[in-house]
Amino acid sequence: MTLRRHLLALAGATLAAPHVARAQNAWPEKPVRIIVPFPPGQAADLFTRLYADELSRRWPQRVIVENRGGGAGAPALEAGARAAPDGYTLTAGTSGTLGVNPSVLPRLPYDAERDFTFIGNVVVLPLLMVAHPSFPHRTAQEVVAAARAKPGGIDLATAGPASSQHMSAELFAHRTGTKFNMVHYRGSGPAMADLLAGNVLVMFDSVASSLPQIQAGKVIPIAVTTPERAPQLPDVPTIAETVAPGYGAYGWTGLCGPAGLPEAIGRKVNTDLNAVLREPAMQARFIELGGTAAPGTPEDFAGFVRREIAQWREVARIANVRLEG
Repeated sequence: MTLRRHLLALAGATLAAPHVARAQNAWPEKPVRIIVPFPPGQAADLFTRLYADELSRRWPQRVIVENRGGGAGAPALEAGARAAPDGYTLTAGTSGTLGVNPSVLPRLPYDAERDFTFIGNVVVLPLLMVAHPSFPHRTAQEVVAAARAKPGGIDLATAGPASSQHMSAELFAHRTGTKFNMVHYRGSGPAMADLLAGNVLVMFDSVASSLPQIQAGKVIPIAVTTPERAPQLPDVPTIAETVAPGYGAYGWTGLCGPAGLPEAIGRKVNTDLNAVLREPAMQARFIELGGTAAPGTPEDFAGFVRREIAQWREVARIANVRLEG
């Protein structure tokens, strides 16, 4: 009897295997949804829509972007994590929702490392320190010297507590042994408005947000946060090359699916996504918008996310950064 059951089970598995393979080979047979954890118009939304449009041209089905803002992106990531692992619901994971949230939100409704299948990074967004023209310091070395001379005496604007701008500033303070008075705003826009008005003289911001003001001569770029110089500002030195060797901080947006996503589907999405990201026109558009295309393997992206979680966990601990929620 036991042998008969074993043979029946084996036969069932043999019959089912071609069906599963056919289903994965036929994917997608209906529209694919990508959940973006922010409102329309923000960086994650803009870059996701760019490649989603291109994937819609390559696939037999449309790719639909669904915006779910609020709650520091946690509700959107929870929805993505709980979706059926069939490839029809994917999620735009970001530096905030995957990299920072695990360390600053006490009741996070998802596990950033275990609840997702990492498909690939999409874009890296350099951040930078900028200043009002009346700020007397023009280099990172001068800013560090001034901050050390008067701990907490320099107001430094950020896009909000636990934002990538705030965490990058905290990492800068930690790595240079300085202390700033962090002034948090509800987004980059209000912070930049106060910087332009001279109400606050220094700010950590994204290159995408600051670039128009830099080009207009209304703010002064001091140093960028990425290990390499930003292609949009090749003459602006990095923090790593001036005052903190090894320093690296990014905004970024990648693509993931729920845990348990079939490997064949994940690999197909990664292959097609990378083909889009390597197109010269798409790379130029990313740079124009303040980012850099970041094609790579699922393994590359998984390792990158884990390193980001570890770095921001340490920064959150040192700076005592916590959000309610």
